[in-house]
Amino acid sequence: MSEEAAPPHPRVDPTMAADISPILAPYHGDRPPAPVWFKHAIADQPERTFVPVDGADIELLTWGERGKPGLLFLHGNGAHADWWSFIAPFFGQDFRCAAISWSGMGRSGWRDKYGFEGFVKEAMAGAEAAGLFESREKPIVIAHSFGGSVTIDLAAAHGERLKAAIIVDSGARPPERQWRGPPQRTKPSRVSPTLEEALSRFRLMPPQDCQNHYIVDYIAREALKPAPLPKDEGDGGSGEMGWTWRFDPFIWTKMDFSRGWESGAMLAAAKCRLAFIWGEQSKLMESDVVEYSRAHAAFGTPFVSVPEAEHHVLLDQPLALVAALRAVIAGWP
Repeated sequence: MSEEAAPPHPRVDPTMAADISPILAPYHGDRPPAPVWFKHAIADQPERTFVPVDGADIELLTWGERGKPGLLFLHGNGAHADWWSFIAPFFGQDFRCAAISWSGMGRSGWRDKYGFEGFVKEAMAGAEAAGLFESREKPIVIAHSFGGSVTIDLAAAHGERLKAAIIVDSGARPPERQWRGPPQRTKPSRVSPTLEEALSRFRLMPPQDCQNHYIVDYIAREALKPAPLPKDEGDGGSGEMGWTWRFDPFIWTKMDFSRGWESGAMLAAAKCRLAFIWGEQSKLMESDVVEYSRAHAAFGTPFVSVPEAEHHVLLDQPLALVAALRAVIAGWP
């Protein structure tokens, strides 16, 4: 999350931007009303552990019994594993489900340097620790946004260990539309004096509203942590606390850009089946990206758009996404 205005780009999931409506400000820190299905889903609490990967503890959430077929859920940039806590429980009866927070995000540790090879390693370590390879059936990866970009690399590097991967609102981008990350930060994240103020600053990028305010509130709260207030906003440094975002604000400053990603060649090199699901109104999956991805994917790869959804399909249409995921998975013997 960033209090600085940012240009609209689909790889920055939750952040601050001056031109986006404050979704949670009208609630003044209270929780928006939520439907019964959502309350039941988040009541199905995961087991929460950490997996050490190259010096950083990676947050791991798990649902379901070991030995069942595995599903690994991977979130987008600036997000965290709990973006899947209202989706994964729909699969917990039939699958062993796991979700990780990337290093530098969620409750995972931060690094001095970040890179795609490291993120691929974190995904595989999370799958191993969760027991997703204990079933006779290979696991399936389900990944949103930036997580989908990593998954294209994952499918090329370790696809023989996977049954398939489902990429949600991400894909291979034409060479002229390659991306090198959001604007690099020069300041740490702001510390808000109250939870109400912190929640009111939560935004989605690319700029979009979301009618499911209860989901936005849930992911925003899980993205916050207590932090000491600066001296000019507190009481001279005597220990007064405020709230700030969990993610590393300098992650893109520390990112290794020596190799590209989201390439058609990497997509074509996938060693497992793929499927693509995206929001019909997404600012990321425009027609040229969809067609470029389709041209480099194996023949017969499913491409499914979700109506009335923008980039954050799991926030805009969570139940439709569950149905689409179930349908795609059921179509693979």
